[in-house]
Amino acid sequence: MFLFPARCFFLLLLFNFTNTGRVLWKIKERLRDIQLQETEKHLLTGTVTGRHLLQHAQEGKIHQQLDHFNRQDGNTFPQRFFVNEAYWQRPDGPVFLYIGGEGPISVFDVVAGHHVDIAEKHGALLLALEHRFYGNSINPDGLKTENLVYLSSQQALVDLAMFHQYISQRFSLSHKNTWISFGGSYAGALSAWYRGKFPHLVYGAVASSAPVRAELDFSAYNSIVGSSLMNEEVGGSVKCLAEVREAFAALEAAVMSANISQVAADFGCCQIPDNDEDKIELIQNLADIFMGTVQYNEEGVLISIEELCDVMTNQGVNMTAYNRLVKLAQFYFSSSKDPCLDVSHKKTVKHLMNTSISSGRMSERQWIYQTCTEFGFYQTCEDAACPFSGMLTLQADTELCPVLFGISQHSLPRRIAFTNSYYGEDNPHTHRVLYVNGGVDPWKALSVMEDRTECGDESQLIFIKDTAHCADMMHKRNTDRSSLRNARKEIERHVASWLKTAAQEKMEKRTF
Repeated sequence: MFLFPARCFFLLLLFNFTNTGRVLWKIKERLRDIQLQETEKHLLTGTVTGRHLLQHAQEGKIHQQLDHFNRQDGNTFPQRFFVNEAYWQRPDGPVFLYIGGEGPISVFDVVAGHHVDIAEKHGALLLALEHRFYGNSINPDGLKTENLVYLSSQQALVDLAMFHQYISQRFSLSHKNTWISFGGSYAGALSAWYRGKFPHLVYGAVASSAPVRAELDFSAYNSIVGSSLMNEEVGGSVKCLAEVREAFAALEAAVMSANISQVAADFGCCQIPDNDEDKIELIQNLADIFMGTVQYNEEGVLISIEELCDVMTNQGVNMTAYNRLVKLAQFYFSSSKDPCLDVSHKKTVKHLMNTSISSGRMSERQWIYQTCTEFGFYQTCEDAACPFSGMLTLQADTELCPVLFGISQHSLPRRIAFTNSYYGEDNPHTHRVLYVNGGVDPWKALSVMEDRTECGDESQLIFIKDTAHCADMMHKRNTDRSSLRNARKEIERHVASWLKTAAQEKMEKRTF
């Protein structure tokens, strides 16, 4: 195994969660592109320090065992990682591990972000490890259904432990080097679980927007989307939510009418959605615009809640709620490279059944497999609190499990129950895990939100009332809300406290 200078820029994928709609995935890809552009500009046209950081970043590869739980199986897969020694105070400086989630990692994961800012202050060695079966960390046949059995959070946690061993040997680390893990979204849950399952390897963990509780019917997601759309602190209003509800009620009525051709024309569809599956695909993709806007509010992903609500409450002449939805969709899709909105469910299934890894960015198939086998997380709309359409059902979401992987829908509750039993749901009893959540973020519903620390212990929760998904992990911007700036300071204080305590513990051990 060896390290070599990172020569390419890879797209950031800090946070992703799936839905059957294609638009939400495109929003996530757009967010990655924006982050890439901002980070590259910040590093290359900013200070000398930025260019210095990039020069010190190195990419490497470790061959991990494919099945850690079967010692008779000698098969392996290549796992990509990045290292940055620019700030490291050898030999005893701390180690900051950025955990990859359901997508590719990037060289920028060890040169930019809040964890990098903290590393500079404490002289930390920076590491980033890509999740198995995502990005470049996959065998050529890895997407075949029979091989996806090796894709799980449990296997990923052992990958982290084996990576710890490899890096410790590679850099001659010892007990003097304190490890802190960082992760956001699914990777945030991994950060918390890593600390819980391997407390002897990682001293503390920051878990941003971490859904540590698996849930089959995640109806709370769209309920929180609705409440965020009427949150005046972020530009929402009661009227905005009412208009969204009215727009989707009109949309549902329109797609079920005989005038479906007009609906297809209104939203620039590539084909007429003349069956129920295609109609659901259309509604889901339009709902995705709202879901993506709320989840990534004010993170530069095209439109904010305030801007969206301005469109939806515009009182122009002859502007019905349906017309405003059409206008919003046209505004969104005008920036898309796609000539039309593909609402063919058959094409979606065909895309997800593609087992070629040459597509590079493809992550949907792997993540949907994990939702079928471990997490659920299906963002349904059968609850009355959902602002969209009741056609977005759990049945429709889970039908991909048997179609793509031969996994019975009836087995999903049992699989999810195992995950919660294994990790402890949102009451994991972990020590020195900092859970960070935003008030606008729909994923907060599955994170740790209740302070269960013992009397005298430091609180392990940070709640940022007016920010969205993983906003604390981004590099600092002048437009950041004061609540976000204060939260980052609080995260820094926790990490500094952990490192100080770890140093004290090591001094005490030396005296005995």
